[in-house]
Amino acid sequence: MGRAVTGVGDFAEAVSPLLSQLLAALREGRDAAVPLAALCRGIIGLMPVDGAAVSLVVEGAQRTLVLASDPVVERLDALQFSLGEGPSFEAFETGRPVLAPDLSRNLPASWPVFATEAGMAGIGGIFAFPLRRGAVKLGSVDTYRRAPGWLSEDELATILHGTDLVASALLTVVTAGVEEEPDDNVVSRLVRDRAAVHQATGIVIAEFGIPAEQALARLRAYAYARGRLLDEVARDLVARRLHPREIEA
Repeated sequence: MGRAVTGVGDFAEAVSPLLSQLLAALREGRDAAVPLAALCRGIIGLMPVDGAAVSLVVEGAQRTLVLASDPVVERLDALQFSLGEGPSFEAFETGRPVLAPDLSRNLPASWPVFATEAGMAGIGGIFAFPLRRGAVKLGSVDTYRRAPGWLSEDELATILHGTDLVASALLTVVTAGVEEEPDDNVVSRLVRDRAAVHQATGIVIAEFGIPAEQALARLRAYAYARGRLLDEVARDLVARRLHPREIEA
């Protein structure tokens, strides 16, 4: 990640060409998905941390990964999704930064299981920031450091500025349609597909006649009890390698 960035001014200068490419695509009516992805990737790549990811909440409540800087933070995202808890959820729901600088000494009360798992994976500290503009909540930016320790004032300011740029870019794209109608298709092309989880949830609903929230909770509990990710269990259900009645066991 970009530890060379030392302040908000340097950060803004570094991503300016990427922002210009996005705005040019919008002006010329070209597909904005590629320059939007490049801008978001450039922003998180310059943050003074060891890794970062951007996630969105789509279709009302479904949280899903958009971009990840490395396999470590991608795994952390999958773990949060499997458990249904973590700093990304908290940042989105509260609209405030979530700062956990030392997972080895202080386990956050709202997501202790995730914090324990992250600490065992060699993560020293996690810092999550809400993606929002006014009352509009989009998702969150998760960052991590291998070594524990607080962010400095300059580092925090840099990450907050970067998060603000990501939120602005996303809103600029989704409201760039005719008469300011949101263009959700552009953002949806960035989103990692978790169709298997939706399908598996439907299978559990059909088998047990329970609400979607309970079906997803049952899948998460089964995955956690067996030390697996929710995505993996979902794919097994959809491929019929796992019978839904086994989820009940």
